[in-house]
This record gives sequence, C-alpha cells and structure tokens, in this order.
Amino acid sequence: MNGKTMNFQPVLDEIVATLRPQIDQGCPGGTVASYIPALARIDARQFGIALRTCDGTEAGAGDFETPFSIQSVSKLFTLTLAMQRMGDALWERIGREPSGNPFNSLVQLENEQGKPRNPFINAGAIAVADRLVSQAKAKGGSAKADILALMASLCGEPIAFDDEVAQSEADTGFRNIALANFMKSFGKIDNDVATVLDTYFHQCALRMSCRQLARAAAFLCRDGAHPVDGQPEITGERQTRRINSLMLTCGTYDAAGDVAFSIGLPCKSGVGGGIVAVVPDKLTLCVWSPALDATGNSLLGMKALELFVARTGLSVF
Repeated sequence: MNGKTMNFQPVLDEIVATLRPQIDQGCPGGTVASYIPALARIDARQFGIALRTCDGTEAGAGDFETPFSIQSVSKLFTLTLAMQRMGDALWERIGREPSGNPFNSLVQLENEQGKPRNPFINAGAIAVADRLVSQAKAKGGSAKADILALMASLCGEPIAFDDEVAQSEADTGFRNIALANFMKSFGKIDNDVATVLDTYFHQCALRMSCRQLARAAAFLCRDGAHPVDGQPEITGERQTRRINSLMLTCGTYDAAGDVAFSIGLPCKSGVGGGIVAVVPDKLTLCVWSPALDATGNSLLGMKALELFVARTGLSVF
C-alpha cells in the first residue's frame, strides 16, 4: 500500500477497538515503571496512537493527545542533535552495536573500559548528553535549552520538561549516577557529572503526546527534511539512514531482535510506555500505553505496531 495516499484513520481506529478490552483492564501482564515514583502513579488504562505521513497528513486514535513522559524516546532526539553538531566525531567514545544486556547494565560498561555499546542504552545516552553539554558550554548556552528548542521546532509548538519526573529520576537514579561516574573514571565524560545527569534526567522528563512525537520524528521518514516544509534540514540523508538503522538494531533495549522479527520497523521505546516507529519514505508512528513487558517496552504498544504492520503491509523488509 502507498503510505503517502492511504487513509490511515480507519486503521488506527480499528487497532484501538481491537485492543480496547485489554486497555480497559489495565493491560493484564504488563506493569508501569514503578522504579520511578512519578511514573508509578500513571493509570495503565490509557492508550494512544498517532502517525504523520511524509506529506504532512496526520491521524490519531485513543488518547493520542494526552501528554506523557517520553523517557528513552528522547535518546533519539539528543542523538540527532549531537550528530548535527559533531558528525562522525561522536562515535569516538560511543559504539553502534546492540548490547544484548539490560539498558542500565554496569557489567558491559566495565568490560569495555567505559565506552557504551550504543547511544540508546542509558550509558550511551549519558555520554551523548555530555557531548551536548560541551557543545552548549562552548556557545555560552544550555544543553537543556537546546533540547527544548529542537523539540519545539520539530513540533511547531512549545514543549516542556515535567519537573516532577526529572526530580523523581534524580532522587532515585542511583544506577544512572553509577554509570556516569563509572564513565568519568575511564575518562569518557568531560563535564561535571551532576551537570550531565541533570541534562539526562530532564531529557527523559520531556512531556509530549503521541501526535507531537509522531510529528517530531517525521524527519526520519523524509530523508532528514524538517517535518514542516520550508524549514532547514534536520539531518542529511546519510545521517538519517544511520539513525534509522540504530533504531532497528538497538532502539528497543535487548528485545531489538524480536521487534525486527515481529514488526520489521525501526523503533525507539521508552519506559514511559511510548514507542516511535519509522516507515522510511512513508510515515512516522507513535504508540503509547504505560504498562511495560519484561524488557521495558510497552506491552500493548508492541501489539499495536504488529497490528499496524499486519493491516497495512508496511515494513522495511
């Protein structure tokens, strides 16, 4: 099917209708991210799905306008910002291989002398945040302000941090604090650890809806062109292809192989329950359901993506 001309609204409505019994039951078999207190209170009986095609057509169903904490989906956008500013120099301290381990693993980081396996595990995203802090300091600015500016530009509307979530993460993020200090001990973090972690905790606390995320990620289905025609390019075609490939191989924690097998789209997930998926040259899609599976991915979000691919035939394979 042609992703540029197909009417997707009935497809999204059908997906919500199909999953409604599980949504109303609070997604049996899934659990919200209780290790972050501010997320533990989220009602699991919510589900949203939205998409944006290459030509700017948008569709949504369910709770697609409800803002939520995007968590690790933010890593996609901070990576984009770092690649804009550093190009290939970014990869001197960050790898590009799937981890095969939990996203907050310390063991792998020690074995590899403080070099994170990829930019989508926590250690890698903290290393990216360090690069953004350095870049911002060189200009007399703020990495957090740069992140907000990018997201607002991509969405065409203001985007904000959820300060309660950021504080909650700072109060309980002991493993992330350990990861950052570990990398610092290997000389892989340049800036003050507290400043880097403040940037990282805030990027994870970005508050956005499915509609906003589908729109913000749309440059990834447009060969790097800004989601809004006439705006400056976000990334070049080569960089865009690389981001999509990293999403496919590393974007869903240690479930990336299963996701590629069952869904076949580049995806980036977060423990807030959001998942962004890309169909190159056609559309970007965002699903949100707060209850997670054992790998930290949204349980119903993954089911929704499987249903979408089955109903549309859209895949990179």
